Amino acid sequence: MKFSFSGRFQGYSKKSFQKDLTSGLIVGIVAIPLGMAFAIASGVKPEYGLYTTIVAGILISLFGGSKFQIGGPTGAFVPILFAIVMQYGYENLLIAGFMAGVILLLLGIFKLGDVIKFIPRPVTIGFTTGIAVTIFTGQIANFLGLRDLQKHPDFLSNMKELGVHLSTTAIYSVLTATICLVLIVLSPRLFPKIPGSLVGLLVSTVVASLFYPNHVATIGSTYGAIPNSLPGLHFPAFSIEHIVNLIKPAFIIAMLGGIESLLSAVVADGMSGTRHNSNRELIGQGIANLITPLFGGIPATGAIARTATNIKSGAVSPFSGVIHGIIVLFVLFFFAPYASNIPLASLAPILMVVAWNMSERKEFAHTLKTKSAESLVLLVTFVLTVFIDLTTAVEVGLVLSGIIFVKNMSGLLKTAMVLTNPSSDKNEKGSAPMVNEQLNASQISIFTVQGALFFGAANKFEKTIMDEIQNEPKVLILKMGSVPYMDITGESLLSSVIKHVKKQGGTVFISEIQDQPRQMLQNTRLDIFIGQEHFFEKTGEAVRYAITKLNHSSYQTP
Repeated sequence: MKFSFSGRFQGYSKKSFQKDLTSGLIVGIVAIPLGMAFAIASGVKPEYGLYTTIVAGILISLFGGSKFQIGGPTGAFVPILFAIVMQYGYENLLIAGFMAGVILLLLGIFKLGDVIKFIPRPVTIGFTTGIAVTIFTGQIANFLGLRDLQKHPDFLSNMKELGVHLSTTAIYSVLTATICLVLIVLSPRLFPKIPGSLVGLLVSTVVASLFYPNHVATIGSTYGAIPNSLPGLHFPAFSIEHIVNLIKPAFIIAMLGGIESLLSAVVADGMSGTRHNSNRELIGQGIANLITPLFGGIPATGAIARTATNIKSGAVSPFSGVIHGIIVLFVLFFFAPYASNIPLASLAPILMVVAWNMSERKEFAHTLKTKSAESLVLLVTFVLTVFIDLTTAVEVGLVLSGIIFVKNMSGLLKTAMVLTNPSSDKNEKGSAPMVNEQLNASQISIFTVQGALFFGAANKFEKTIMDEIQNEPKVLILKMGSVPYMDITGESLLSSVIKHVKKQGGTVFISEIQDQPRQMLQNTRLDIFIGQEHFFEKTGEAVRYAITKLNHSSYQTP
């Protein structure tokens, strides 16, 4: 993969830098509370979210395939990372993140960026909405200030904990969270140029610090003081056992990270009129997730909301993403001690709003209204994401989608006999010319095949042909102009039909065949068995050739 920065910075000027500086500053400020909040929700210390924002944010902007992509920790990863931390621990999370980086890098190198886009929309809506529900409910405890809760990897156990400890609700936490939530909602109207999450976070923190200090849990009281520097490089201890145990969560991190980053890149394209490079984006994501764990950071991906903010703030190049990472690094160096005073109740509404915005509730409702098989895929994926885990949800959702696709495609395959018209002498494509009156019409059978000839429909094709040629025609003509695709199963059953006809002393002609099916026949050498001279561009030509052969053969009627 060749990396060239000239196109991305072509015509770059002092004015361009000023715009990137402004947008980078705004996005950096937005990213600070989100980075800490996502880290806490993922079950790790808040500073790890800041490390991710800095390292991954800079690397994704430098090496990614989208001009305006902003990378960092995102809400989509929260349930996965929390489950990994609960089951394997923080150190193994770093290993899983590193392995995910390797997978993303390989996907990009082998140009598989477009493959990820093939995941059905009901599956993505289902797990995205499920993730949103998990994030939202996961912040209820901090919103209410509940105490002594035990964290569990499953949804129902955590909901039970909320019910059991509901009596420990702290009025000061509720007040702090409400102030933050109200300001997040109202700030876009009152202060349109200032991020609402920042206004809510600062005001609610100041109110809590001035009027009821020590009455709400803070970052410092819960996780300790935030260091004002990046940690040194630390290489996680790898072993074969680690790789075997963590390959599944690493693969899910990579797939979700790839999907999220490419979705974000598509959104950026729509807002800016640019065009991203999918494979290069995956390579950039891979590099970022390889390096970030070495600094203690959690997995990162493209962040849709921050990317949109970057574009709206006037960014003109990837340099705005680099500046956003530098801004967060600057804040970490000089203001880390103050961040320790942020109440957890102030972070809760920020994540709740993020969950609400990412829930895709309108698309969810729209898909359900269709009352189709896709609605079932959506519901199953959603329910499994919430009550089991994302890995199972995606696997089952993809299998269900595959079954529905095969069923629908198999229903589209139609194989029908075409009746020759003795009174017609047309030579258009698809029409049969006049059949010699001396010939028995049963000596030539013409079938038109429409739809993909693949494993889900090939048996239907074979059965239809076999049932209809009981009269054992001397020539079987298959009109295949409407067959866009043939797999090895389709080829095998086609071969079975051809061998049956030849065994009965007949001949098979193929007309109007498209490129992919013809290539399949060439690859299996079935075209040689049929005979190269028995392939025709037009069905009419095949019929005339058959008539000529029958008129001059022993099959001619006396």
